[in-house]
Amino acid sequence: MAMREQTTISERRACQLARLSRTVLHYAPKVEPENEQLQARLVELAGERRRFGYRRLHALMRREGVEANHKRIYRLYSDAGLTVRRRKKRHGVAVERQALELPSGPNEVWSMDFVSDALANGRRIKVLTIVDDFSKEAVDLVADFGISGHYVTRVLDQAARFRGYPKAIRTDQGPEFTGSALDQWAYRHGVQLKLIQAGKPTQNAFIESFNGRFRDECLNDHWFTTLPEARTLISAWRRDYNQHRPHSALGYQTPAEFAARHRSIDSDETTGNECL
Repeated sequence: MAMREQTTISERRACQLARLSRTVLHYAPKVEPENEQLQARLVELAGERRRFGYRRLHALMRREGVEANHKRIYRLYSDAGLTVRRRKKRHGVAVERQALELPSGPNEVWSMDFVSDALANGRRIKVLTIVDDFSKEAVDLVADFGISGHYVTRVLDQAARFRGYPKAIRTDQGPEFTGSALDQWAYRHGVQLKLIQAGKPTQNAFIESFNGRFRDECLNDHWFTTLPEARTLISAWRRDYNQHRPHSALGYQTPAEFAARHRSIDSDETTGNECL
């Protein structure tokens, strides 16, 4: 205590003057082994998922059978110094805010966009990102040196073999999306193309949000040396995102779990209607 360092007063008298219990003065917090184990696991998960906050880490730990409330996890998370830094806001870009309508089921609306990256030798690659706006599933992530409008239609046909064709696809006004190849493809398959206004990325907010996670958790974490290596790591990240990553907008279910549950509900309702 500063009082005792600057005077010859006794500890008992100093505590009386400060109205502090001597028991409190000498109290040393006990470290619980269970908390140490929880914090060690939090640190380990945070190392693997560097952009995850305490809520998503808590969801992952619950999946492992850990029974601890979010307040306890937050305290251990904060004590370990794991707080994620907020992204810096962009300045100088005036964007009109427009609310997006959330689809009522899978395959109603997909969103598409491109993300750029570079190999270790400096050669640029493009990644076509396709997301189901309802289930948040990554429909596909395709990396290549160049991706034309015809290339995009082939990727969509391949995805449709397993999922069916969407009712609509939302894109920006990039040349790959506004050319005749995608327009004719959409006409043949009865798919509506929804183009956002130029310079209005918030009109495609679902894919913008996904692209941010994709950059932070995949592209920024790897230094690709070859295109095949990039494709392998991007494919692995997509599987992890769909099947293991809890999504806050889905009640911390994974996109695959959310989509499967919705399909099960639709199947039960269809069966019930047939019985009637």
